[in-house]
Amino acid sequence: MTEADPEELREQLVDAFGDADYPISSAMALLPTLPDGPATTFESGEFSMTMMEIQEASDVNPLNHFPYESPEELADDIVRGLRSAGELPEDE
Repeated sequence: MTEADPEELREQLVDAFGDADYPISSAMALLPTLPDGPATTFESGEFSMTMMEIQEASDVNPLNHFPYESPEELADDIVRGLRSAGELPEDE
């Protein structure tokens, strides 16, 4: 398998959270946008985690940074947290 692509994962997150009504002030506003709720899986290369697993694994918990003004801002925080936790490769 191939190494995870943080940009591909970011795009999946932006797509998943794109239908939320921004700005959002809580995680509860995001759940309806996920097709399988917290069990929604995001995959890239060898990386595969549900939203619940991402939240638990991330060193930067996006739930502590509300409100978010856009899905891009939220996705950036999630990717940053996963990189910090060693789940995704760092920027080259």
